[in-house]
Amino acid sequence: MIRIVIADDHTIVREGLKQLLGAASDFEIVGEARDGHETLALARTQDFDVLLLDLSMPGKPGMDLIRQIKEERPRLRILVLSMHAEHQYAVRAIRAGASGYLTKDSAATQLVSALRKVAGGGAVISAEVAEQLAHSAMPDARGPPHASLSDREYQVFQRLVAGKSVGDIAAQLNLSVKTVSTHKARLLEKMGLANQAELIHYAIRHQLVDDASGAG
Repeated sequence: MIRIVIADDHTIVREGLKQLLGAASDFEIVGEARDGHETLALARTQDFDVLLLDLSMPGKPGMDLIRQIKEERPRLRILVLSMHAEHQYAVRAIRAGASGYLTKDSAATQLVSALRKVAGGGAVISAEVAEQLAHSAMPDARGPPHASLSDREYQVFQRLVAGKSVGDIAAQLNLSVKTVSTHKARLLEKMGLANQAELIHYAIRHQLVDDASGAG
């Protein structure tokens, strides 16, 4: 039996996943969480095999959450189920310690087989993500400028290209306006861009703007 915890801040998504996974005879849903703090608490107290994790929950940023859980429970398998199709999210999640990454528009059969594969010790990533991971491991590898951003900078980047103000972003990420302004200045410098308008043009050029609502 594969014991699963579902972590998603949307009740309707959790209920749908419970119904879907409950139909499989080898799955048992042993817990659910609505935010990063509840997820971490379950990881510390519950005995389960796979965490099915949404990156965009309130509380603790998704990548930070993956890292912390893997530090405390290195054998726990994590499958990310995210609304964000952009490969950079998947690459960052895998680097943080996730065993797989699927988008929420994946077929139900794909999710079921992915959970079984991850529980059995396998990995679930697309060919494009595997290629990016391999490329980044090469000496002197140079990816696109946005690949050089830290996870927090990338969160701010995604919200900036969605047209959010520094104040909006500070409220969403529970950070001070000064901290977000610092992240904005650093990411513009890293990417060699002058302002938010150039950032938006960059995102359109690299087809990043469709996923610009930002993930935690």
